[in-house]
Amino acid sequence: MFETIVEGFSLMFSFESIVIIMAGVILGLIFGSIPGLTATMAVAICLPISFGMGPSNGMALLMGLYIGGVSGGMIPAILLKLPGTPSSISTTFDGYPMAQKGLAGRAFGLSIMFSFLGGLLSIIILVLVSPPLAKFALNFGPFEYFAITIFALTLISSLSEGSLVKGLISALLGLTFAFVGAAPIDSFPRYTFGLDALDAGFNLLPVLIGLFAISEMLKVIEERKKNKINQDKIQNYKIKGLGFSPITFIKQAWNFIRSAFIGVGIGILPGIGGGTANIIAYVTAKRQSKNPDEYGKGIDDGVVASETANNAAVGGALVPLISLGIPGDTVTAMLLGGLVIHGLQPGPLLFEQNGPIVYGIFAALIIANIFMLIFLYAGMRGFVRLLSIPRHYLYPVIIALCVVGAFGVNNRLFDAYALLFFGIIGYIMIKAKFPLTPLILGFILGPILEVNLRRGLQLTGGDFIPFLTSPIAATFLIIAVLSVVFSAFKTYKSKKEEEDSNSLAS
Repeated sequence: MFETIVEGFSLMFSFESIVIIMAGVILGLIFGSIPGLTATMAVAICLPISFGMGPSNGMALLMGLYIGGVSGGMIPAILLKLPGTPSSISTTFDGYPMAQKGLAGRAFGLSIMFSFLGGLLSIIILVLVSPPLAKFALNFGPFEYFAITIFALTLISSLSEGSLVKGLISALLGLTFAFVGAAPIDSFPRYTFGLDALDAGFNLLPVLIGLFAISEMLKVIEERKKNKINQDKIQNYKIKGLGFSPITFIKQAWNFIRSAFIGVGIGILPGIGGGTANIIAYVTAKRQSKNPDEYGKGIDDGVVASETANNAAVGGALVPLISLGIPGDTVTAMLLGGLVIHGLQPGPLLFEQNGPIVYGIFAALIIANIFMLIFLYAGMRGFVRLLSIPRHYLYPVIIALCVVGAFGVNNRLFDAYALLFFGIIGYIMIKAKFPLTPLILGFILGPILEVNLRRGLQLTGGDFIPFLTSPIAATFLIIAVLSVVFSAFKTYKSKKEEEDSNSLAS
């Protein structure tokens, strides 16, 4: 195992890999710092670029984008009260008031340092937790894989924003698209409508880019009038040293530890991610504070809690992805696609079959975290200036890159049409408030679900009972049912409370 770790880390300590990670972090920070561009979009657009690299360098680029994209959201959150990414929502609560008081440098200093520390702690937990979890998962057979895939789909759907029904419909739609093309095992063509281009099904890359990049571009272009940035709001600031004193760092120690573990814990739960982690950490910090009334007025604790938790969620979200093949959030759903594109099957066998690459990914995360710290402290003014770039110049370039990337995978014009098709579907779903994450999870996990169902049925001669009697499979299926029931009850309760409040108001 030690040799595997050394080999993995050596993959990332080559000059080429370090430059790739550096470029990924810078690009991620750029996407994170411009409202409307997210870490998910950065990963989606750069997936075609990573496809031309080897698995280790390709994943190194994506890890750099992930770390940079999550961290860059603090810049507009503090300066403009606009979260650059969902992970920076609660940073606006106290970061912006601090900037209004002339303390933007302090807000940035706290955000950068505790983002770095939260991310580093989560990576350490990822390294320690993933191998034993994957080792336990080696006991899984077709029954267990089928059950855990059902669990992943129902949990992602039930934890999605909006109603449970919409989440489940989205997941089923993803499964439907996954069934297009030749069936596994017997290669029987399905839903091809006589089109030869559909014999191989939809390529993963155009689906990912269309759903998460093109749809978002269409949405942002539609709302261009609402998203105009007032340049007068951008404050002048200076960061002296780290931006805060050692005494402040000591005072924030407990807040940091609590928020980091909240971030990791929330990140591990599939379908929640940093967008929820930073809000829960902020609310927890406020509840346990001796001065809760100071929150929202520019208090250090609020900034530390938010930025620690959202970066800690990065390592947490990667735990189920690496160990079990279940994404923890939207970005890791994209990373799941990246692993599959590079021929790496996430799950328990990943450590045995591609151990060096897994530890290389861990090393890339650590290096990316260090680069994030350096670039934000050294280049903050440069990233702030990005806010002044008119976004109507950026969007055509991004859309063109998406089309070129989709076409370049197989040099088929059909993939460019598929990109547009899924972009329109994603846009319609966003407008109708259907979550996109269950759809992409259904598309990625659908083949795994079907293959293991058919293999299990072949082993049992068509008997489905072993899927229910296997202890591990039964456990995951029970949890899946409970998650759906709990979500349905929660939705019913919220609607009931809304109806009661409306009746009282009338």
